[in-house]
Amino acid sequence: MAKKARGAGGTPATVALSAAGIAFEVRAYEHDPRATSYGLEAAEALDVDPARVFKTLLASLDGSLVVGIVPVTGQLDLKALARALGGSKAVMAEVAAAERATGYVAGGISPVGQKRRHRTVLDASALEHDTILVSGGRRGFDLELAPTDLVAATEAVTATIGR
Repeated sequence: MAKKARGAGGTPATVALSAAGIAFEVRAYEHDPRATSYGLEAAEALDVDPARVFKTLLASLDGSLVVGIVPVTGQLDLKALARALGGSKAVMAEVAAAERATGYVAGGISPVGQKRRHRTVLDASALEHDTILVSGGRRGFDLELAPTDLVAATEAVTATIGR
């Protein structure tokens, strides 16, 4: 897979992956502002199996923000997320808090290159694929990479957190 530098339309996510020496491919498409599901829109626009497209969600776990990365075809299981990180109770983060903490806009939050590193869990189903797609830091801009490379880049743990 090719790397793309920030000067060529990159984002903090592409800069972070390039700096880490992680191979990725930019998968851009024309975002439709009327789309109700950014992830399903990406799968359709890029002609990719939706099971390989993952969304990045932020939750508050015992008062701290954490990241859950799950397939766009499902939902984040907050109890499973809490268990995976050894916490007691997780609730979805408010959109404004997620945007402030990551530096990205909702619908374009990448698990990589966030303003601050958050504890991260990648749904174990990602490991069933050679590559997966995650947001690259803006709507209509996805990154394709090996799930093991995403784990390395985000220091994620893997667990079944999707339903």
